[in-house]
Amino acid sequence: MNLRIRDLREDNDLYQRHIAEYLGCKQQTYSRYETGELEPSLPVMAKLAAFYKTSVDFLMGLTDVRDPYEPAANPQEIGDIFANSKNKGRGKSRKPKEQ
Repeated sequence: MNLRIRDLREDNDLYQRHIAEYLGCKQQTYSRYETGELEPSLPVMAKLAAFYKTSVDFLMGLTDVRDPYEPAANPQEIGDIFANSKNKGRGKSRKPKEQ
């Protein structure tokens, strides 16, 4: 991952301090991400992926596809799905159907 975030930064002609400012960390901390001395947290990886318009999977080297994934659903739909699934089983018996 460290090589990918370094390459992305260099491809965009940015300095470490620019990315550190965006992430809200010190330049030294960001430098440690690039050298592999420090693993960025998931929220930091998500911010980097959003900044570079790619996926966390690409940053981590799990895929070579640089394009971000299309979201499966918007956040409101996800919340509705979750709420409906929680309410679906309320008040009902958990016994299996007899055949």
